[in-house]
This record gives sequence, structure tokens and C-alpha cells, in this order.
Amino acid sequence: MTKDQLNTNEYHPYYQLYIDKVEVSDLIDGLKQNGKRVMSFLESIPEDIYDFAYAEGKWTLKELIQHIIDTERIFTYRALSIARKEKTPLPGYNENDYALTSDANRRSKQSLLLELKVLRQATVILYESFTEDMLLQMGNASTSNVSVRAIGFILIGHENHHCQIIKERYL
Repeated sequence: MTKDQLNTNEYHPYYQLYIDKVEVSDLIDGLKQNGKRVMSFLESIPEDIYDFAYAEGKWTLKELIQHIIDTERIFTYRALSIARKEKTPLPGYNENDYALTSDANRRSKQSLLLELKVLRQATVILYESFTEDMLLQMGNASTSNVSVRAIGFILIGHENHHCQIIKERYL
């Protein structure tokens, strides 16, 4: 399943921002390789930067990484639900409310990165289990239609988006 096969009716126009940041073509290889690249990048950042917020009221790097984790968990739940033909619309979530209640700043860099790494491994295994028909399944999440395969590409683009923000504002 490749990014070129994705149709714009498989996701809300808002997610085009993330789809455009996907640099790989194949979904499974993209999840694997992007996960490794992001992990290597995050590991290279000094520990003291993890408690840094680039402006008043902005997330610390720990909170940003927790946001990436929370988003991947929520979106993979959506992918699983849609692949299993869930008919109930899936709710959205408020990323700022999640960040406020995450208590990410009490966690260590190692703890956050371990969770992110293990979560990505689980995401890859989940996506490898999907048949082509499951990847093409459409469902409703956050009041918009989305396909299982689009969710996978959105996840890749979402983490690339935040890595760009880290480079521009945290480092």
C-alpha cells in the first residue's frame, strides 16, 4: 500500500498537512523507517532540552513527545476500530487537555522514548496484520470520514511535523 494510492476522499482536508510531510511511499516500510529515524533524532537531543518550552504557555519537549504518543495510541485505536468495521462514529480529542493532564514533565527522557519505541512496534505489527480490504475500510472519526491506510500515513506525517517543530523551536 503506497502513499500514491491514497485518495483525498480518504481523509479530512486538515490532514493534508501531515500527508504532505510523508517522505516514503510504502506504508509499512514508512512506519518502520520513520519510527527508527524519529527515535534516533529524539535520542540525540540532550536530556536538559526535554524540560524546555520555547515560549510561555507552550509545551515542553516532554509534553510534545507525550502528545505524539497519545496521538498514535488514539489513531491506531481508530484504525483498529475502522478495520473491524465499527459503525459508531469515533470521537475526537483535545490535544491541549490531554497535555495538561498527562503529567509528562515528571517522566524521564528514557521513559518517554521507550514508550514511543514500543508503541511504534505495536503499530507496525497492527498494520502488518491488516489485509488490503481492511486498509481500504472507511469509517468516521472526529466527525470526518477516514480510511485505515490514511491513518497510517497521517501518523508518519504527524511525527515528521513535530520533528520539524522541534528542530525549529526547541534546538
